[in-house]
Amino acid sequence: MKDYVITTDSNSDLLPEYIKEKCIGIIPHYYDLEGITYGDEIDLTPKEFYDKMRNGLMPTTMASNPEVIRRTFQNYVDQGLDVLHISFSSALSGGCSNVVTGAREICEENPGAKIIVIDTLNVSMGEGMVVMKAVSLKEEGKSIDETVNWLEEHKMDFCVQFTVDDLFHLHRGGRISKATAIVGSMINIKPILYVNEEGKLLSLSSSRGRKKSLTTIANNMVERMGKYKNSDDIICICHGDALEDANYLADHIRELLPGRTIIINTVSPSIGAHSGPGAIGLCFMGDNR
Repeated sequence: MKDYVITTDSNSDLLPEYIKEKCIGIIPHYYDLEGITYGDEIDLTPKEFYDKMRNGLMPTTMASNPEVIRRTFQNYVDQGLDVLHISFSSALSGGCSNVVTGAREICEENPGAKIIVIDTLNVSMGEGMVVMKAVSLKEEGKSIDETVNWLEEHKMDFCVQFTVDDLFHLHRGGRISKATAIVGSMINIKPILYVNEEGKLLSLSSSRGRKKSLTTIANNMVERMGKYKNSDDIICICHGDALEDANYLADHIRELLPGRTIIINTVSPSIGAHSGPGAIGLCFMGDNR
């Protein structure tokens, strides 16, 4: 059985130390600010990026580069490795399509090469949790096909709910009308959104006030966990430079589910460009997205 490597994209929001420890291959997604393209050889710290947004700069985003995809896959194939790539939702970016095309081309040019792409239909650390599960299965001795089969069977169990602090970022992304953004901001309405089974972002409900929105997504999580409620699966919190609120949410979760491991990380700029500073996401295993 050939060995295989696990790759993903920068939108998976995995912790840098985890990426290094587990030797995860990362294909970058890009963003542009003030005429400079970031995401590959040059990048901003999360604080720098979100401060620029707070100061009124609006970044644009770009999907993965086909040439970088080809180079990454070819490097692993040249080492005699199969590749399992875990991708950001195809419903929200062209990156998944780029990866599928690159994988097909490399396999056609290299007889015997095997590159499998999983469309997680998920975002941020919801996607990252799929990567972490793949790594766990690989470390248990599962083959690439066994790992793929498990992930495809269970990928709807990786759930994401989130809330944003600034409604105008949702308006700019076409998620809500300008009127809704204005009125909602005036009365301190915070939307609760989720990633559905098609990998799209949809509105679930709303709460009045920041703290209420955070406790709402935590309570929603517990309601949706089903058979995973008593498991030891990790819970992930991602944030747009809002660590204090992320810690507040984590503390509330510890009250609801004592003993669970919680990982906190920032939302990558190519996602944060759309969700804005202050966004908070909650990623967990559940029976119902």
